[in-house]
Amino acid sequence: MSLDRTIQFRHVSYLWDEKQVAAMAGDEVALLIYRSNLLGADLRLTNYGGGNTSCKVQAKDPLTGASTEVMWVKGSGGDLGTLKKSGLAALYVDRLRSLQRVYRGVEHEDEMVELFNHCIFDLSSKAPSIDTPLHGFLPFAHIDHLHPDAAIAIAAAKDGEKITQELFSGTIGWVDWQRPGFDLGLKLKQCLDENPGIRGIMLGSHGLFTWGDTAYESYINTLEVVERCAQYLAENTGKKAPVFGGAKITSPPQEKRHAQAIALAPLLRGYCSSQVRMVGHFTDDARVLEFINSKDIDRLAPMGTSCPDHFLRTKISPLVLELKPDADLSDTTKIKALLAPQFEAYREMYTEYYKSCRHPDSPAMRDANPVVVLYPGIGMFTFAKDKQTARVASEFYINAINVMKGAEAVSAYTSLPRQEAFNIEYWLLEEAKLQRMPKPKALSGRVALVTGSAGGIGKAIAMKFAAEGAVVVINDNDETRLATARETFAKDFGKDVFAAEVLDVTTESSVRSVFNATILAFGGVDIVVNCAGLSISKPLEEHTEADWNLVYDVLVKGQFLVTREGAGIMRKQGFGGDVLNIVSKNALVSGPNNAAYGSAKAAQLHLSRLNAAELGKDHIRVNTVNPDAVISDSKIWAGAWAEGRAKAYGVKVEELPAYYASRTLLNEIIVPEDIANACFVFVGGLLNKATGNVLNVDGGVAMAFVR
Repeated sequence: MSLDRTIQFRHVSYLWDEKQVAAMAGDEVALLIYRSNLLGADLRLTNYGGGNTSCKVQAKDPLTGASTEVMWVKGSGGDLGTLKKSGLAALYVDRLRSLQRVYRGVEHEDEMVELFNHCIFDLSSKAPSIDTPLHGFLPFAHIDHLHPDAAIAIAAAKDGEKITQELFSGTIGWVDWQRPGFDLGLKLKQCLDENPGIRGIMLGSHGLFTWGDTAYESYINTLEVVERCAQYLAENTGKKAPVFGGAKITSPPQEKRHAQAIALAPLLRGYCSSQVRMVGHFTDDARVLEFINSKDIDRLAPMGTSCPDHFLRTKISPLVLELKPDADLSDTTKIKALLAPQFEAYREMYTEYYKSCRHPDSPAMRDANPVVVLYPGIGMFTFAKDKQTARVASEFYINAINVMKGAEAVSAYTSLPRQEAFNIEYWLLEEAKLQRMPKPKALSGRVALVTGSAGGIGKAIAMKFAAEGAVVVINDNDETRLATARETFAKDFGKDVFAAEVLDVTTESSVRSVFNATILAFGGVDIVVNCAGLSISKPLEEHTEADWNLVYDVLVKGQFLVTREGAGIMRKQGFGGDVLNIVSKNALVSGPNNAAYGSAKAAQLHLSRLNAAELGKDHIRVNTVNPDAVISDSKIWAGAWAEGRAKAYGVKVEELPAYYASRTLLNEIIVPEDIANACFVFVGGLLNKATGNVLNVDGGVAMAFVR
């Protein structure tokens, strides 16, 4: 293979590092993983979770002791950018190829997948994917199968085969669209046999195969082919006609776009969650705006995507809203009247698509709601079971936009035929994969905002909710403390499970700003936990007006502002929600040196009752958890409050935990996780018909019994 070492990469990233590679000399599997990670790190080469790579090596057969050829290939699932050896499948090459003798034709394609298991060399390796034979029947030591936007744009063009032939002077073969599987592997081998010496194969509407005799040759070959495709598109974009036919509308400034998105997202989330609660993602990326503002959106958007990877994550087509960018979104009733028929029309379209394409053994129809919602002039919303899936769907639709843009620049865009799309979406093997996925956790699809969640009780609650499947918005008025919490959540849960915002609960603008950020990040909110707090312990005569105002502002006014804002969003969504107020046993028990704090806690408790009575009609439940003496990781106990309480009770500060435990019926020290567990009891699904309740988590303080 002749590789052009003089090429200058402008459209892809050359990341190969000879120093790192030197340590892997002779370990072809390590080089495969290294190459895969480099390819996956550049989203212009392949999208998240897309593509697969392989290498073939000689290994000692554990049964015979003889040398045998083994193929290591990315297994089912996973992502090239983070691929490790545990994500590879290892198979005997001769056994895999011998399956040709039992192959009964394309009508019996799916039965071959089970037979892959009889070819496994390393029994601890990953399950083989459907793309395994695509690598197995090609003779090359290293192979890359990727989904670069630039290559797919040519593969999805009406004249894609002709363009490929001319662009690469016959050195890249062509195989028409076909669903991945055993037969496609045979087609790739046939293409190579008929075109000896080619450096790769373009798969119609699908992607690219490239290869090399070494890991580096495969890597550089892949980069060169994709670079050439991208350069060709760049040279031709806008040459024959304006991109996407030119602009039809102009977007307002970003501030206005975000304001419109914030006003609309909870309504969209409500419609998209009619069957399963969904988490949202919003972007007004320039590539999205160019597409949704164009004259061609009405022609191109309904066509759907071409690459199966794009399609599986974005559905048959997006919902394009018939809504002006400057529409007045303040009247929720009026906007719902506009949105409802548009969603109903989409569901009817999807139902007709299913009915007209289904096979006798097709799985039951899935959720008919859109995954991608386009708002011309404003941006793109995506909704899925969790934040990562929603974000990835957004990224994949941007990939699809790139493909449409490129294909239209050099020819005309073609999408997968409806029947082929259905055969991918409702493929029995895909259904089996879905059935093997872990069942959703109790809080999957839920968005929770917990005030004061950078430490103590609030942090424990947020971590509990995240562990149970929710996405959470952590916040604090202490930026340093919040930064530390951000690091903890990123390490424990990853970037898609949380957002972090500075919040001053006493300021209306700060509260609204954080809820707006919550909407932009996740589409809405389902659970609001009022946990932010502080306390001042002084004798009555020492209490100042400033002390009093501060305690009431944080505890009472803060609870009021946060609940009001959260309830407004929940009403827009239309499926209820939960407000949890972390109050205190002091709301019910009188004690010395506690006038401001104790009375503010009593106000919080009664405000909870009032809100429960008012919000019940909207299926918004309001419940209270009453802790006592939760000292661990609490800012309240770090200073004067602890000293004041110790003085009031005639003990030393360090004796407070034991003192508080000794006066309880259970003689237990209460920790933040105890309060988090109590909160989960209210929102975990078993108490969906409970509101206005008070749950004491104080070790048993008889004076604090509600009744």
